Amino acid sequence: MKNIKYICLLTVLMSVKGFTQEIKWMTLQQAVALQKTHPKKIMMDVYTNWCGPCKMLDKNTFQNKDVANYVNKNYYAVKFNGEGNDVINFNGNTFKNPNYDASRANTRNSAHQLASYLQISAYPTIVFFDEKGNVIAPIRGYQTPPQLELYLKMFKQDDHKSIDTQDKFNAYYKAFTPQFVVSQ
Repeated sequence: MKNIKYICLLTVLMSVKGFTQEIKWMTLQQAVALQKTHPKKIMMDVYTNWCGPCKMLDKNTFQNKDVANYVNKNYYAVKFNGEGNDVINFNGNTFKNPNYDASRANTRNSAHQLASYLQISAYPTIVFFDEKGNVIAPIRGYQTPPQLELYLKMFKQDDHKSIDTQDKFNAYYKAFTPQFVVSQ
């Protein structure tokens, strides 16, 4: 009888896991290396450990099945702690956080040099890069799945290249019909 309970519990846990979809996160160096053989754009989630909206983005948006499927298919997904202590090599430069304080790892800390290089001034920020590792645009703040869908599809299809005024963006935004389903 005890074994049957464990089997039932295991079955339930496995089926619940089957309903969630996860983005395949990697480092920036891994994404840039993959771009050399299989060109794709990069979507970088710049977060901090203390940031509430960053946690909401992880829970509500990045775990959304439609978002995860689209990102995994069309982008290299990078997670980067904007106040972390990683050493990152990017565009021929080495970026560190020389003022990092390990005792403040889960509270506000000093900004990482890469975050400063990318001109990140708020968390979360999602930075999109083209297939050659050049920054397309940073998108600041929490994004719902349909809000993020607009940017994911606009950058994937290179529609942003023809949008050079606020009026053109407004027209694109108005014409866009989101298809990602928001989970309850």
